[in-house]
Amino acid sequence: MQRVCFLLKVKRERLADYKAAHQNVWPEMLDALRAAGWRNYSLFLRDDGLLVGYFETNDLQQARARMAATDVNARWQATMAPYFEALDGRRPDEGAEMLTSIFHLA
Repeated sequence: MQRVCFLLKVKRERLADYKAAHQNVWPEMLDALRAAGWRNYSLFLRDDGLLVGYFETNDLQQARARMAATDVNARWQATMAPYFEALDGRRPDEGAEMLTSIFHLA
């Protein structure tokens, strides 16, 4: 099992909208994430817009590829892109900064 942590930056003026969008994540998006092998997925948002995401999966590359192959992911990423800073034309799932795990207390 792999633990995955990533960072993105939400635009300060879009914080409330971003939070609201996650109160009602599309059911088909949730189903796609589960089917692709994403488990224990959480997002944490700081007041300055720093977004920290965490999830677990058996195979990160496979989980990302499975999500990338879905129509719902393309639609969700297009909907979410305007909320973020510094994507440079990439989708949010492509522009996230992946962090290296250095310690885990089981």
